[in-house]
Amino acid sequence: MSQTNISLLDEVVQWSQETCRQELRSVLPKLTSLHHKSDSWDDHIRILKIITDMFLPHIGLSELEDECFSQILPKAVTVFHSMMKEVMDQAGGLSSQNTELCGLLRNILQGLVQIIDALSTCVRHVGSFEEAPDLDAIRSLPTCILKVLRETFQHCKDSEEVYCSRLSLVADLLQGLFKEAYSLQKSFLELLDRISLESSASEEEVSDIVTVIHSLLDICSLISNLDIALHANTWKFLIRQSIKYHSLVEEHLHHHDISSSLSDNLLASFHNCVELAEQIKHIGLQEAKQSPEYKLFQKSAKMCRFFANTLVHYIKEFKFFLTKCCSSFHQLYLQIISKFPPSLCAPELPTALSEELKAAALVPMDAFLLQLLSLRPFAEVALRQDLWLRPEQELPQCLLLVSIMGQLSCQPEEVMQLWFTGSQFSEETPRLPLYQAVFTSFRRCHAERNVPVLLPGVMLKGQAQAQVTLHQHFCVQLCASVAVLPPEHFPVLERCLVDAVLQADTQTALLATDVWCFTARYGTAELCLHHVLLIAQLVKVCTAERYQSFHLGLLLKRMVSFMTPNHQMELIAQFPPSELENLRVWHHILLRALSQDARHRVQTEILDLTQKVLTDWQNGGYKLGQVDKVNVVLLSLLVVVREQASVEEECTLSAVKIVTQLWSRMSPDQIQTHPVLQFTLQLLLSLSAVLVKNVKPQVICQALLCLDAVVAQKCADQLLLAALEFLSSLGKVFVPPDSQSQILPKLSGLFGVLLADRYWLLHQHALEAFSYFAENTNHEEVIPQSLFGEEIKTEVVNYLSKTVNAKEDVDSRLQRLKQETLVIQQHNETLENNKENVSNKPTADTVEDTEPCPKKARQETSAEEEYSRYIQTAESALKALQALTEGKANTNAPPPPWLESRLRELQTLITHISTVRHTT
Repeated sequence: MSQTNISLLDEVVQWSQETCRQELRSVLPKLTSLHHKSDSWDDHIRILKIITDMFLPHIGLSELEDECFSQILPKAVTVFHSMMKEVMDQAGGLSSQNTELCGLLRNILQGLVQIIDALSTCVRHVGSFEEAPDLDAIRSLPTCILKVLRETFQHCKDSEEVYCSRLSLVADLLQGLFKEAYSLQKSFLELLDRISLESSASEEEVSDIVTVIHSLLDICSLISNLDIALHANTWKFLIRQSIKYHSLVEEHLHHHDISSSLSDNLLASFHNCVELAEQIKHIGLQEAKQSPEYKLFQKSAKMCRFFANTLVHYIKEFKFFLTKCCSSFHQLYLQIISKFPPSLCAPELPTALSEELKAAALVPMDAFLLQLLSLRPFAEVALRQDLWLRPEQELPQCLLLVSIMGQLSCQPEEVMQLWFTGSQFSEETPRLPLYQAVFTSFRRCHAERNVPVLLPGVMLKGQAQAQVTLHQHFCVQLCASVAVLPPEHFPVLERCLVDAVLQADTQTALLATDVWCFTARYGTAELCLHHVLLIAQLVKVCTAERYQSFHLGLLLKRMVSFMTPNHQMELIAQFPPSELENLRVWHHILLRALSQDARHRVQTEILDLTQKVLTDWQNGGYKLGQVDKVNVVLLSLLVVVREQASVEEECTLSAVKIVTQLWSRMSPDQIQTHPVLQFTLQLLLSLSAVLVKNVKPQVICQALLCLDAVVAQKCADQLLLAALEFLSSLGKVFVPPDSQSQILPKLSGLFGVLLADRYWLLHQHALEAFSYFAENTNHEEVIPQSLFGEEIKTEVVNYLSKTVNAKEDVDSRLQRLKQETLVIQQHNETLENNKENVSNKPTADTVEDTEPCPKKARQETSAEEEYSRYIQTAESALKALQALTEGKANTNAPPPPWLESRLRELQTLITHISTVRHTT
């Protein structure tokens, strides 16, 4: 700087305020020119301070921009940047030994503080005017201040990295620099609050305010870890300005960046709260209340609540500009919910801290969802059919959908349509109907259902809320939604219920069954009748072995109890039990749910049909091809006799007669050869278990002999379970002395064999059956004779005393359930991929009247295998005929007159076969 300029500055600093005012017009241009041309940082700062401290107070508002701000502020920012760059470049060499460099850096930092102080002086001067300035009148000021603030906060944030272990040498100046920047921002935001743009504001003014908002957004990302109060106040101002100029700036704001930053800050505060709460848990809440961790937790919780509420408010104002953010909003909700009970990955926190965290983050989530309901992209994300989630997010997704379902009743029709109906047209992004999505999501929560996780129940009659399972919670919420569902959405509900009942996961089908039953009870009697007839038709055409048959049968069983007596009679008329093809329907219906007249008619028709089928079977020579029909009627008879309280005595006697007749026909050899007879034996055992008090001892002896022979061979698990049911029922029977030597040894032998079975399911049922028998029997000598070995004795004693040998810990059980989930899902998918689950495939009783089904290609067998197969069939048939003939002889019942001639024909045929074999 020339000597003349130095003399001018030395002279000016001596002036009074009055002299400055008088010389303003002549001196200010010279000073701004000098400021612009100065190369030295010191000269620049000196001139800047002279202008702002001595001449600025005398410049009017209308002249500020053109005569001062536009002349000095851009250069001030340039100098500030160059000084900051020098600090960054030299900081690496800073040390306590290098006093020269240390002094240099401290001088530069002090200069930075002076520049910020000069900017603060500018802000204070503008704020001193009574009238609020127009943005045009101070256009250079906001831009320059925001650049300086951003660079200052960035440097403070990076200070540990920049100065490393030498930070203490300049820490006092950095602290002063931050305080000056803090003060500058505070006064600057207060000034901007006073400014108001009219609706007719120019594009330049709108652009300026948008730039301010976006610059503050950048600053927010820098100060998040520097000062909580500054961070919160900056966000408050940013949102306040966005809403204040809503109509002017809505199309110019970076809504995605703002909402993403709010979400990130919310999650950061939330996770920080969780980590601090876990630390406090280890310390102990009472001891930690005075600790820094507890105070920091409270501050973080306050920030968490602030960001949650701020995000909700911002979405409310700009929701239709945030459609591209819906996927991140969905993930935000899931991440927060996953950290609270009943989520299995939620940390265990002290109750007080957990409640505080709920108030901060969980409570605002309801308002958060409410703002998103009308956004189609959010519905498309939440209802995606192929939605992939991590295991810990499955339950939060469930709770999300249930929460949405609870809020829809207060929404406009178009919002209900969006969620309840699913996608309607091919050009739409595919989305499931809400009810289907709920059932699908519930199905995926296998581990949570089995732990089970617990949720608050509904308050009833002033009673406190009890904890309920996931199934109960969902059932209540679904039924509440159905109760207020507009009629036009019922067809979609019905389709969703059908789909849920017909899928493979049984617990999900049970949930759908509960909701369907509520729907039937809540609706009219005619609706209930319509549903029952539909379900009955589905049961009739469903292959009996499929899981859908079980699910539909359970639903039918419950629905019939809601019907009026007249409608029950109409069901009987539509599906008369006197016709064999309808018995599949009546297998699932509880007769005690019927009116007295309906029950009597069903019992009578089933017994009459059973007797007719058995008579036809007997008259036809007990053909194996007719056994399927016999099994169908026996299954229906079992349904009748199991309800002993409502069964008439005449029906019981008829059933006992049928059981007695069938036991005389059972041949162990035939049962082993023909699987269809194994099912007959299974039904016969179950029938005998129910009717055991009415069955004669010789019939019981026949049953045990047959069972002993069958159990000795490999047979189906279902048959062994039926055998255990029959054996346990014998505990209620007193065996006459003349029959004890035949019955009791067989009984103890069978129990011994089945108790020794190591397959866990059979072993457990064997323990249950034996325990029931032991508790009820008068023949106590059977008990010790059934226990082969010390291990069996110990297991039975432990079971009776309810002793648990090894208890699985919580973590191990949870880990096991998670591993099971994948296996069960794969199993269910395998079941559902079978396309023949529900079909109009002909039933066993009509197969003779239809075209034969396509068969697999016949596999080649050796001649020896063919001979063996046919000989075994013939031998089994002849043994059965022998047993029948001997049985009839013992009862003085003569065989039919045609039997002898048919036997001679068979003898001739055998002779012919033998002759052909020898000649060849």
